[in-house]
Amino acid sequence: MNAIYYTQYGAADVLHYGEQPTPTPQADQILVRVRASSVNPVDWKIRSGSLKLLTGQNFPKIPGRDVAGEVAAVGSSVTRCKAGDRVYGMAEGIGGANAEYALLDERTFAFIPEKLDFAAAAAVPLGALTALQALYHHGQQLSGDRVLINGASGGVGTFAVQIAKALGAGEITGVCGPDNAELVRSLGADRILNHHEYDFTRDLSRYDLIFDAVGKSSYLAARPALRRNGRYVTTAPEPKDALTGTFAAVFSDKKMSVFLAANRGMDLALISAWLQAGTLRPIIAHTFPLAETAAAHRLSEEGRAAGKIVLLVE
Repeated sequence: MNAIYYTQYGAADVLHYGEQPTPTPQADQILVRVRASSVNPVDWKIRSGSLKLLTGQNFPKIPGRDVAGEVAAVGSSVTRCKAGDRVYGMAEGIGGANAEYALLDERTFAFIPEKLDFAAAAAVPLGALTALQALYHHGQQLSGDRVLINGASGGVGTFAVQIAKALGAGEITGVCGPDNAELVRSLGADRILNHHEYDFTRDLSRYDLIFDAVGKSSYLAARPALRRNGRYVTTAPEPKDALTGTFAAVFSDKKMSVFLAANRGMDLALISAWLQAGTLRPIIAHTFPLAETAAAHRLSEEGRAAGKIVLLVE
């Protein structure tokens, strides 16, 4: 199969397009003929080597977590689907999705909602799972809560604004650049803060829940903006901020949660229902052919894309 792969850590130039072995499904896996995938910040953070203590030195590596395509083969114990079914989900481990074929676990994949094409479906899994788990599982959002989403126009943030609304937020504040204000408002934000001009931490005791979707703030900086029993959730803090914040939260009624998205099939099923009902819609910033994944990585690293960067696989 053709795939994007790299044999050493480094800048986007280390990414190659060429032949790699086609994976073989285990008993509880499905092999998917990938029609679209995507680029998430974690992909280029792994590629750059900044997470190599976790990702190790085994090469070659195929990047990507988001998979959307058709079932090509099923493992011996798989009963949920058959060849030709349209499915999507998040690949296990640290990658494997930016290729013509990829594996999904039977317990975690979902069927693509009828109204979504492959490109739209590929924009969903990691971003939407992160947003749902941040707000619901870790942030314990309640109906009527005042919620702030930092990075509201990004691949995770655009889902977070919509999911906060679906969960019954009383007020949603989206932090983004001025060029993306109307997009964020159209997704359900009640207030827009231009991060170039306003620091949300000045909003003393305003928010029940702050979700930093881009890791640009910290618990200690954001804590004054939280109301009593408020929650601060993030997925990508600086290591020092994570350590000091976790310690400080122990002695405060304002809590902090740091997490990585879990590959939960029940969560993706809920997301699929919202997508089919029109409650949730993926926002695609740009599309690239799979062979141009290096360019897609560079765009993602600039941090200015509104929505998801999708890779189309021929």
